Amino acid sequence: MTAPGSVVVVGGGTMGAGVAHVFAAAGSTVVVLEADQERSDAAITRIAATLAKAEEMGKLSSAADALGRVSAVIDAAQLPAAELFIEAVPEEPALKATVLRRLEAVAGADAVLATNTSSLSVQDLAAALEQPERFCGMHFFNPVPASALVEIVHHPGTTTDVLDRVRGWVDSLDKKAIVVRDSPGFATSRLGVAVGLEAIRMVADGVASAADIDTGMVLGYRWPVGPLRLTDLVGLDVRLGIAEYLASTLGPRFEPPPLLREMVARGDLGKKSGRGFYGWD
Repeated sequence: MTAPGSVVVVGGGTMGAGVAHVFAAAGSTVVVLEADQERSDAAITRIAATLAKAEEMGKLSSAADALGRVSAVIDAAQLPAAELFIEAVPEEPALKATVLRRLEAVAGADAVLATNTSSLSVQDLAAALEQPERFCGMHFFNPVPASALVEIVHHPGTTTDVLDRVRGWVDSLDKKAIVVRDSPGFATSRLGVAVGLEAIRMVADGVASAADIDTGMVLGYRWPVGPLRLTDLVGLDVRLGIAEYLASTLGPRFEPPPLLREMVARGDLGKKSGRGFYGWD
């Protein structure tokens, strides 16, 4: 299956820009919706930079051609008809529900709506929609252009047709799709957070350094990146939010370690703040 002819992405941050990148590189026309002009301009700059890097690495024939298929708007009324609408805003249920309702109001009857949430209940978000049957989760991974996986999350009302279309679109991005029933943390976040939280507890207990724990998982278990470096890349605040949600739904085994709370409180959020378990100067 070919990539959708047109895609709307709401939110041009790290994840939204990455999603826009991969669809534009696959041939889709992409429109990014942002909150204001400053963020809109930043999103285009971010996408241009990653496309240029992909071309330098030989993974894209023409960054200019791909970027020419990307535009950004700051008003939902300016959004064109599209086959796929993806929200990639922060992990706040009320915000996501509001965005999805706005998208449903402008989306054509045959359009698919998707959320890029990494942990929130897809079924709860679907409750905000009048046509929840055309809604699912498309959990992309950071960095999106380099990641090989997309986790497709279905709730009880998602139609088979929608799942088939989304699976085909993921294939067109040269990525592998796994299909997961809606459950707290899905498959990947639930497992990834469990390991990450235990790694943080090991640092707090003085079992080993962050670097040695990561090296053990990379060399011993063939992980491409260790759990603590991954926590830095994801953002300690993001990981904390996911852990708190999983603890509230799955129980105390996901209770965030005190060290994680302390680091977030002092602003050590990982790569985006310049310091986490590693220095990111």
